[in-house]
Amino acid sequence: MTTVSLRFDDDMKKELDEMCEEMGMNLTTFFMIYAKKVLRDRKIPFEISAPVDPFYSESNVKRIKKADQQIREGKVVVKSISELEKMEDE
Repeated sequence: MTTVSLRFDDDMKKELDEMCEEMGMNLTTFFMIYAKKVLRDRKIPFEISAPVDPFYSESNVKRIKKADQQIREGKVVVKSISELEKMEDE
C-alpha cells in the first residue's frame, strides 16, 4: 500500500468529511471509489474546462447588445479625436 497526502482548505475538508459521513464512508473510501471509477472508465468523471474569455462574459455581452441597440436607434454621440482629447484635459 502507498500513502498519498493531499492539502485541503480547512473548511473544504470539514465539509467533505461531513458529506462522506452522511454517506457512510470516510475520505479514504471516497478517494478509493473515485480512483477506481477513473481507472475503470479511463476518464475523469466530470468536465474540466478552461475559463471563458472575459470579453464574452454575460455582463459584457449585455453591454455590447445594449450599445448595439443604441446605435441602431441613433442614440450616439459623435466626437472627433481632438474633441475627446480636450475633454480628457478638462
